[in-house]
Amino acid sequence: MANFQRAKVAGFLIVLVGILLTSQVTANKILIPMDLTQADHLRAYGVAYFCLEHGTNVEWLLNFRGGSFMVDAIPEVEKIAKLRGVTYSILSGSDAAGVYAEIQGKNMDVVLLEKAPRLCVYVAPNPRPWDDAVRLALDYAQIPYQKIWDEEILAGGLEQYDWFHIHHEDFTGQFGKFYANYRGIPWYEDEVSTNNKYAKKLGFKKVSQMKLAVAKKIKEYINKGGFLFAVCSGPATLDEALAAENTDIVPQEFDDDPVAPDCNNKLDYSKTLAFQNFHAELNPYVYATGDIDCSNDALLRGPQTYFSLFEFSAKYDPIPTMLTQDHVSLVNEFMGQNTGFHKDKVKPACTVLAEVSGTDEVKYLYGTLGKGLFSFYGGHDPEQFQHRIGNPPTKLELHKNSPGFRIILNNVLFPAAKKKELKT
Repeated sequence: MANFQRAKVAGFLIVLVGILLTSQVTANKILIPMDLTQADHLRAYGVAYFCLEHGTNVEWLLNFRGGSFMVDAIPEVEKIAKLRGVTYSILSGSDAAGVYAEIQGKNMDVVLLEKAPRLCVYVAPNPRPWDDAVRLALDYAQIPYQKIWDEEILAGGLEQYDWFHIHHEDFTGQFGKFYANYRGIPWYEDEVSTNNKYAKKLGFKKVSQMKLAVAKKIKEYINKGGFLFAVCSGPATLDEALAAENTDIVPQEFDDDPVAPDCNNKLDYSKTLAFQNFHAELNPYVYATGDIDCSNDALLRGPQTYFSLFEFSAKYDPIPTMLTQDHVSLVNEFMGQNTGFHKDKVKPACTVLAEVSGTDEVKYLYGTLGKGLFSFYGGHDPEQFQHRIGNPPTKLELHKNSPGFRIILNNVLFPAAKKKELKT
């Protein structure tokens, strides 16, 4: 009798599981395609974020039609997609089952996005004559974020965020190396004045010391589990500052004292995140902080150059696969204060995500530190080959399907992924 009861209970459980699985498969879904059929790729990320904000999980279909999104067929989600001009379709349960079957048999996978990440962006208090392409993308996609700067970071402010972005910044304390061309110009003088004022307020003798302290806080944030997305000059100057912790690489024109003797031989690459074997540029009149960057080579190649996104195994390498989702594999090159990274300066532990084929330029990479990750992307604005100081911001209404801006938004959604699926 006992065996009969156990068999009866087991049979009931099997039926119950079957019912639950069937109900999941037969439920209608909203598919947001991310291939060439999508009318607005950038705002599609915003719709995915909206779902997460309102407690609805999102399935990121890696390598399926350009990295599409799928959610339960909720009227409010359909309404938002329609209002924002995002292409979508309603799938029946059997159609959704067909999608899962196709994914199972190919280099594709499903990653569950569960929670809207808390985002912050490094924004200086003084106005600057350039924009931040990442902020443009976030604003256009209608993804909320907070602003944070040195004082808040040094007070531990990063700890409340899952994701942090730095862009056109100089953590070496040399004010972007704009001395040769812009000293005496009001915006540059304001940049110097603001940073010196805050350094004094926070108890530092020099701006370079304040920026080093901030760089170390950023590194600590990653180590504890944060995600850093750095673009343009942010990646290189962050590592240059960390490597120069015990020496002085800042020329006298910026901080009233000379560089340390033999400072380039005193750089400590064990302290850096992504780069090694680089040297600081000690001439204050040269528009470069060091030799990590590929800008001069990129300028010679010109605007008809493309960089190639690598393809990864969706089932075994979900992190790089997520970070490289796009509807094309070749993306137009674009320059910045740092356009790309010389391959011989990249640490072997980093994963290269994109490069300019036939050259030594790494355009995009990611790496890990402790419990966290960082992703570095060269260039300033994906829709301007050469963004100059004073140029107007890019209007993303004219670039709704920009593959270069899509890379930015991949990074924004990444921290929402179910952590057990992202073993580093």
